[in-house]
Amino acid sequence: MNTLFIQLNTADHILIVALIVVMVVVLAAALVILRAMRAMLRITMPQVLEEEKAAKVEAQTARKADRWAWWNKLMGLRPIAEEKDLVIDHAYDGIKELDNPVPMWFNSLFYGTMAFAVIYLCVYHVFGWGMDQDQEYVHEMAKAEQARNEWLAQAANSIDEHSVEVDTRPETIASGAAIFTQNCAACHGAAGEGGIGPNLADEYWLHGGEIKDVFKTIKYGVLDKGMVPWEQSLTPAQIAEVSNYIVTLRGTNPPNAKEPQGEKVEYAPLQADGTGEVAAADGSAI
Repeated sequence: MNTLFIQLNTADHILIVALIVVMVVVLAAALVILRAMRAMLRITMPQVLEEEKAAKVEAQTARKADRWAWWNKLMGLRPIAEEKDLVIDHAYDGIKELDNPVPMWFNSLFYGTMAFAVIYLCVYHVFGWGMDQDQEYVHEMAKAEQARNEWLAQAANSIDEHSVEVDTRPETIASGAAIFTQNCAACHGAAGEGGIGPNLADEYWLHGGEIKDVFKTIKYGVLDKGMVPWEQSLTPAQIAEVSNYIVTLRGTNPPNAKEPQGEKVEYAPLQADGTGEVAAADGSAI
């Protein structure tokens, strides 16, 4: 059975190979016959081949002309053979002028600017779909202010006891007062007059009265005196705000003030820009 199957497969393969050989022979014969017929035409009817050749050249020329027709039309170019038809009648000193048409690209650009102007007018001034210069300025300023506030918030949270500075701007003091009322008034009094904690409105300080000292005391606390550290509850920006609020309490002399504690420190008055200089009792800067 297996031997019969192998024999059948071999016969099929031989038949396929034979068909391929026959097809190749037929194709070769057709090519030979075609070449022979063309040779006979060249001998007996040479004009037919010449006409065929001329038709091919004409077709190639037409295709080439069509390929460049759009470019010539776009650039306003005319064949050199038509130059005599473009000469204007008048001449100056023997110089003649050609009546060349305006190139299509120039007309397209010109009419395109007109269409753009109409669209711009409708979008920005008729229907108000887009922002004009004033509106765009306001919008960009708002974005810049938002970016500025984000940067300030980030920068404020990088403040520590070494970099904090006096800042008595109204918004800073208002924020500091709110933080003080919520977190500090219970021990230091609503006006900083003192209670469980020391008086913050006089000239005496237990741990230094400079803005950096106040910031450090609030941040790390004084555990042996019952002052808890606030660095886990308040951000550096909030500690700076409440520290600056405490600076403004100096010399306010609130009623029912607690007796002085610590060492006396004299301060220079705050400047108009909200800054000031802390001075020691002998007048030198701390």
